[in-house]
Amino acid sequence: MTAVLQIARRELGSYLNSWWGWVILALILLFDGLAFNVYAVGFAPKYSADVLEQFLEASTVTVMIGGVLLAMPTIARERSSGTLTLLQTSPVTEAQIVAGKYLGALSFLTLIKGLTIYMPALIEVNGKVSWAQIGAGYLGLFALGAAVVAIGTFASAISRNQLLAAVLGGSLVGVFILAWLVSRVSDPPLKSVFAYLALYDKHFQPFMRGRINTESLVYYASVAFGFLLLSTRALKARRWQ
Repeated sequence: MTAVLQIARRELGSYLNSWWGWVILALILLFDGLAFNVYAVGFAPKYSADVLEQFLEASTVTVMIGGVLLAMPTIARERSSGTLTLLQTSPVTEAQIVAGKYLGALSFLTLIKGLTIYMPALIEVNGKVSWAQIGAGYLGLFALGAAVVAIGTFASAISRNQLLAAVLGGSLVGVFILAWLVSRVSDPPLKSVFAYLALYDKHFQPFMRGRINTESLVYYASVAFGFLLLSTRALKARRWQ
């Protein structure tokens, strides 16, 4: 566990000490700010709960894009710079490497989204919103981010460079989003199957409305665990190549 935390701390520090991490932080805050003022608040009267729902809906975009971009360099950067071999020959397992890299990227994404908490709090200026709904919404964003970062980590584990990792990670996330669109034009029972596989809509909608859905948390946790397991297997396979 100590090794995992050390790798996670090192990964988190790499974001804080590089222009890449600060650019992503600035872009996410900028987009969320615009989404809150233009899309959520808008120019027409709305109920406070509707403003919060639309802000959380827009925030899923930054979570998915930010998650892929933050996970992009986790392992691919080590491989392209030649330091992955040194890391694998140190007294840590592939599972510890993957877990540490993943926790570092997820921690930074969580930090960024935590900085946006003042936006829904501003709804209290001219309206009233439940902090329970805000908490449930941010829990949903965290669960979604955990799944997306795991997908991005897998893409980084099987890619030779960071650009390829970003393209592959974005494509995999796109497949899970496409499942939602396919579910809308499919007939039962495929409709329910595709709807369940989608990262968005069925699993995130309850959190937007202030409800903590245990089934959705299990789904996001399963996606994260599955892709982290695949990442570990990919690293083990490359060790013997």
